[in-house]
Amino acid sequence: MILEIRDLVKYYDGFCALHEIQMKVQEGKVHAIIGPNGAGKTTLFNLISGMHDITRGEIWFKGKRLNDLKPHLRTELGIGRTFQIVRLFSSLTVLENVMVGRHCRTNAGLFKTFFKFSMKELDEEKDSREQALKWLDFVGVAHKMDQMASNIPHAEQRLVEIARALSLEPDLLLLDEPAAGMNPKETMELDALVAKISRMGKTILLIEHNMELVMGISEIISVLNFGEKIAEGRPSEIQDNPAVIEAYLGKKRGN
Repeated sequence: MILEIRDLVKYYDGFCALHEIQMKVQEGKVHAIIGPNGAGKTTLFNLISGMHDITRGEIWFKGKRLNDLKPHLRTELGIGRTFQIVRLFSSLTVLENVMVGRHCRTNAGLFKTFFKFSMKELDEEKDSREQALKWLDFVGVAHKMDQMASNIPHAEQRLVEIARALSLEPDLLLLDEPAAGMNPKETMELDALVAKISRMGKTILLIEHNMELVMGISEIISVLNFGEKIAEGRPSEIQDNPAVIEAYLGKKRGN
């Protein structure tokens, strides 16, 4: 078990965004989290990655309790993440954006990635560049490496963000609505990419509204609604679950 969530609760100014969430993510699996808008999915990602503080409960990753760890320390432990709204540095090139993701794996650090001070740091910069290029090639946008990140299409920006997360060498990859804004062809290509990442042995925790994508690539699905987990199981179990149907449609099938 690579990730375990125990009785997780999150309040925002008296509003309960998550209530007593329990979840176990198996190593090497593609685990999807679905639910209507406002169900608490991104809040859960924010708690796992350390973007927000936990109100109550525990999160364990590879046997280590995460509750009090800062986001960069969780990254160093092996948690990579993309965001629902793409967060690239618009003033940097595509390659530089991915190189930024390598800073937690170098001794020189982020600042010295771009300002050279010694031969050792030059070697680290060269390695960061090579690794960044490798991951850009892996996701299929290496040909855009010298373009400014703000100038490439939205779907390619999402791929760059995935490449940056992979450059962290994560054991757990959190993908927050990676298909958002993609057309059907781009979504199919994303499906193939996620499958390729999974074959590398990476554990993937995925938030996604595209049910065709979710049902096609996920091995287990957890369903949230109004901050509570209402169902969990294999795709075949989830798609016919009455509680899930009611959550999405507001009524039970046949009514």
